[in-house]
Amino acid sequence: MSNTINRRRFLGTAGAVGATTLLASCAPAMSVPKPNLDGTIFNFALNLEYLEAAFYLAATGRLQELDAAGGDSSKVILPAGFTGRNGDGVKFASADVRAYANEIATDELAHVRVIRKVLGLSAVAQPTLDLGPAFVAAGKAASGGAIANFNPFANDLFFLHGAFVFEDVGVTAYKGAARLLSDDSAGGNLENAAGILAVEAYHAGMIRTLLYQQRDTQVTASLKVSDVVQAISNLRDSVDGPLDTDQGILDANGMANIVLADSNAIAYSRTPRQVGNIVFLGVNATKGGFFPDGLSGDFSKILAL
Repeated sequence: MSNTINRRRFLGTAGAVGATTLLASCAPAMSVPKPNLDGTIFNFALNLEYLEAAFYLAATGRLQELDAAGGDSSKVILPAGFTGRNGDGVKFASADVRAYANEIATDELAHVRVIRKVLGLSAVAQPTLDLGPAFVAAGKAASGGAIANFNPFANDLFFLHGAFVFEDVGVTAYKGAARLLSDDSAGGNLENAAGILAVEAYHAGMIRTLLYQQRDTQVTASLKVSDVVQAISNLRDSVDGPLDTDQGILDANGMANIVLADSNAIAYSRTPRQVGNIVFLGVNATKGGFFPDGLSGDFSKILAL
């Protein structure tokens, strides 16, 4: 009798152990939770939003509005003789382009405000922004020296080229950062970042469309608008890494290429490091270009990803 009970206990125990082992082998492996980098990502984005807001506000003669949003207009370097304040903006020939520029300026200023609100006391201060010599350097690099003194505030067309330098980068930056965000709750960081990405994509589409409409306009004796746009795209591609994540406004067949996307019509992604390469105008640089003294904040963790 006791042997029967012991045998039953053994079989029951063995069965339990076997089932446990089987379940364990079928269970998904425990994933290591990713670090919460949301604050770092949003402060990185805030640096870029300071830059875009300053550019559009200066173009529309509204740079002084940056101060009330938490920026610092005194730390914005502009071309000599241009203040970007109190109506001293681009002398737009087109009322439509002026209206578009004002709309984007208001959007970018709102992005600065909302990101600073989300970050609260941890929001970084605005760094020094270069919207003068940096554009000259970018113009020379993109045109092989054909455009010696590029000034995006000189006229409508140069303004659109200046805007093109930034807008596509913003879209790919937010797309690339999405995988690093932890808060995917309703109304949380991931959703807000997706919302900002969508607005930046609207801006990019607008700028690319306006440039496409003038694609055959001569910028220099040897370069048309489409050539300059392609040169800027090539410059971004040359510093952001080996992958092709950029395109001009014409495809390989000379047709319209307003939507910057891969063969599946999916927007490209850039890592923070790739974005840094573009805004610093140098591979693996930590300052220079549009941020002559570097970004505000410590981004060593995400620049290494």
